[in-house]
Amino acid sequence: MLAFCSFVEEASENQPLRAGRDTGVGGRNIREALIMSFMQETDSTKAARARFATFLRRRWIWAIAAFFIVAGAFIFIARGEQKTPKASQKGQSAMSGVPVVVIPVKKGDFSVYLSGLGSVTPLNTVTVKTRVDGELTKVLFKEGQIVSKGELLAEIDPRPFQVQLTQAEGALARDQSQLENARLDLERYKDLVKRDLIPKQQLDTQDALVRQFEGAVKADQGQIDNARLQLTYSRITAPIGGRIGLRQVDPGNIVHASDTTGLAVITQLQPIAIIFSLPEDSLSQVLAKIGQGNQLAVEAYDRDQKQKLITGKLLTVDNQIDPTTGTVKLKAEFPNRNNELFPNQFVNARLIIDVKHNALIVPSPAIQRGPQGTFVYVVKADQTVEMRPVTIGVNEEGNALIANGLSGGELVVVDGADRLRDGSKVEAKGLDNGQPAPQRQQK
Repeated sequence: MLAFCSFVEEASENQPLRAGRDTGVGGRNIREALIMSFMQETDSTKAARARFATFLRRRWIWAIAAFFIVAGAFIFIARGEQKTPKASQKGQSAMSGVPVVVIPVKKGDFSVYLSGLGSVTPLNTVTVKTRVDGELTKVLFKEGQIVSKGELLAEIDPRPFQVQLTQAEGALARDQSQLENARLDLERYKDLVKRDLIPKQQLDTQDALVRQFEGAVKADQGQIDNARLQLTYSRITAPIGGRIGLRQVDPGNIVHASDTTGLAVITQLQPIAIIFSLPEDSLSQVLAKIGQGNQLAVEAYDRDQKQKLITGKLLTVDNQIDPTTGTVKLKAEFPNRNNELFPNQFVNARLIIDVKHNALIVPSPAIQRGPQGTFVYVVKADQTVEMRPVTIGVNEEGNALIANGLSGGELVVVDGADRLRDGSKVEAKGLDNGQPAPQRQQK
């Protein structure tokens, strides 16, 4: 604005103005012309600046586009260099063969099982009760203790029974004395009857009196025995050996023979039994083996069937089939020396029904299934595989018994079979240490 004012002043000074027009219409026209000239010059400057800004924007767009083109070309070249080693690796892999894990076919004993769910059941469980009424004075066992048969567990106040014993012994002594006197009189009466000094009836009466006292003596002896028995019952002992449970009555309480709870419960742990069920279709096999006099072994596994707990023997088979489930119950006995089993524990019982000797055994993962049936991939000496059809006998514990189709020592593929075809070249490694598998010699 300052430049505009100075421009106007200079223009006014340089233009000769006539006298009388300095303040007239002519002066105003000159100023207006000058202002219009300046405004035209300003608009042209703005247009030049706008053209320059447009030129700069176009230059930036081209620069950014060039940057992205160069970056894309660099990434494309880098990826191409990375793919080249991978392609070479694939080519090398194709030349060396498909990596697989193999294992030789083994010969050995193969056990055939019948499996069923079962629970651990004690052979004997006893509730310890008092047989006399009285005050419980002593409890001599600890909860959870292993007790032996006949071991003293508790005591009841014996004094009332001792008093009864003393009374019975006194009555016996009295009746024995009367009996002795009656027997002496009987002997005298017999002598007097021979002399006809007393009637025969008096002798018979005395003889009956002797018998009466003999009966009284026997009754007294019974009272003594009963008192002694009650005194014995005041000492509560373990009827069986096993683990004793939680105490139900504390010392100082009055206990009765009619109490239903008892003092504690003893459970026999050694030996112990398992009751399990098998389908009725398997019953004929079991009965046939029992009929031949074979002692069948039973193995107990944990809930997940991963850990073998103990081995026992089959005791018996139930006498009827459960019609609601179509199963039959079997009972097996186990020594349980290390307390492997606990009452009411859930287990998986496996009855060994047969043992196949010199059987061909392969891991179950080696068995493949296709439209033609079951088959395995056998690795030959030239490191190629052959698709060999096989017949499976039994499948147990992750191993399969091969009825026919293989021979002992042949190498079968257990891992990597999904990438194989008949005749594929392989790079075989052993299952244990990952080392190259030994090649089987051709005969």
